[in-house]
Amino acid sequence: MEKIKIKYFTDKIERLTYIGGKSDWIDLRAAKRIEMKAGEFCLIPLGVAMQLPEGYEAHVVPRSSTFKNFGIIQTNHMGVIDESYCGNNDQWFFPAYALRDTVIEVNDRICQFRIMKHQPVIEFEQCEELDGADRGGHGSTGKQ
Repeated sequence: MEKIKIKYFTDKIERLTYIGGKSDWIDLRAAKRIEMKAGEFCLIPLGVAMQLPEGYEAHVVPRSSTFKNFGIIQTNHMGVIDESYCGNNDQWFFPAYALRDTVIEVNDRICQFRIMKHQPVIEFEQCEELDGADRGGHGSTGKQ
């Protein structure tokens, strides 16, 4: 089991835990009350900094209910925080864009993360034909 050092910037948010035994994703919470008007951008502080193990990164994404509950989307669609962002003041933030007026309270669960190993070094080999089944070339449906 990997151990990760974590610094909390506030005692007003719940400590990190796995999502009720349902998933290996971990919820992150707003560390500050935020009021946003439709069309505004804000970096929402998440109240934590971590020292990830060498060779790992965190993938940060919205929760499935974030847009429904708060009317915000994550502007970079998925945040990647690598192990170099590990200083005493390297607090994690959620870059949010509001599509409607909203209020996010301290401790509201707005996003989630998981820790992943870096992609291994790969080499691309050019070819004329691939061996896999041809599904039509338009995503999972194969339909145009």
